[in-house]
Amino acid sequence: MIEVPVLVAVLATSQPQAHALQDQADQAALLLAQEQARRQASRQAHHRKVAELRKTTERKAAETRQQKKGRASRPAAPHKRSAPGYPNNLDGWIRQALSIMRQHGIPGSYEGIRRNIIRESGGDPTAVNNWDTNARNGVPSKGLLQVIQPTFRAYHVPGTSGDVFDPVANIAAACNYAAHTYGSIDNVNGAY
Repeated sequence: MIEVPVLVAVLATSQPQAHALQDQADQAALLLAQEQARRQASRQAHHRKVAELRKTTERKAAETRQQKKGRASRPAAPHKRSAPGYPNNLDGWIRQALSIMRQHGIPGSYEGIRRNIIRESGGDPTAVNNWDTNARNGVPSKGLLQVIQPTFRAYHVPGTSGDVFDPVANIAAACNYAAHTYGSIDNVNGAY
């Protein structure tokens, strides 16, 4: 058994060492707590990302279902509006629209119109965008160049159909709008 004076002497000489050990233990505990907090934050961020991805996937699936549902309610085939001498296809619609546009002084080229049609609707005259901001506001973009109804009415070109799904009327109105807004449909290289 150690005598009390010897024990006091041992404790007195090792007290600085004990403080150093305690400081190291406190530092280790702090680092461990920080690492645990970082891991917890990382797990929470991961769970948030997974939840956001799940919501995005579910929203896109709903939009796709809505789009398919919207297609079912649209006309089965494009309107037969081509004038004599113009085929009832994308080439004919563009050429007929260009002829009407020239009569009204609306600029645009075949290439510029076709490029925008392919980007906007893939050439589907019955296309309807049921998922963007316009659709959420109750005015979905429609037709070859994805024109909303108010824009179609405002920029409708006389001598064309009053139906936004009519390919020639849709092209002419969109090009008229693009001419007033961008100078020409040829200057449009993204959604407008």
